[in-house]
Order: sequence, then C-alpha cells, then structure tokens
Amino acid sequence: QVQVVESGGGLVQPGGSLRLSCAASGSIFRIYAMGWYRQAPGKQRELVANISRGGSTNYVDSVKGRFTISRDNAKNTVYLQMNSLKPEDTAVYFCNADVRLVSMQTGNYWGQGTQVTVSS
Repeated sequence: QVQVVESGGGLVQPGGSLRLSCAASGSIFRIYAMGWYRQAPGKQRELVANISRGGSTNYVDSVKGRFTISRDNAKNTVYLQMNSLKPEDTAVYFCNADVRLVSMQTGNYWGQGTQVTVSS
C-alpha cells in the first residue's frame, strides 16, 4: 500500500557531505512524522533525526550542528543533509514514515535502507 524509497547514500571522505532523500508513495492520505534512523554493524538501530508535518525537528546529540532534516509535504519526501561527516557516521540509513492511508487506517512504514560509508 505504501512504498518508502531512500536514495543518496555512498562513499565519502571524512569531512565531506551527502544528501539523502526519501520518497513515500502509494495509497497515502497524509504523512505525519518522518524520520531517519541508522544502524551500524553490530549496533542497534538508532534515531538520527525526525520531523513533524509542521516542521518541528529532533536530532540525536551526535549529529546536532552537522545534519539537517527537512521535508516537502507536497512531494511526500524527507531529506537529510549530512555535513562534516565522520567515520562513526558509517551505517545503513533507513527512512521511516507515519502514514494515514486513504482508507483512514494508519501505519508505520520503513524503507529498505541506503548505505553511507565515511572513509579515506
């Protein structure tokens, strides 16, 4: 019913930048909170940043001042601008969305993930 697709990952040197995008599509009436999570090898998945439909944001302390989350409600899309990347940012980044379907049911949906590797 809903597809969530991330893009924009890749290999970048320390200090570099990447911009992740995530688009949701399908039987969507409205998307509420959207967020980015990451999971490094051997570690639990953690919240990186999230954003409400109205634009309120929340960041994990380790990325504050370096990452910026934004969204385009008309396009059902959320972005993560990542600057000053560090090797410890290496992880698979997942997009998450709280969705109300056209049927009025609600659900939480995940993308398949995109790899971000920070290495020289």
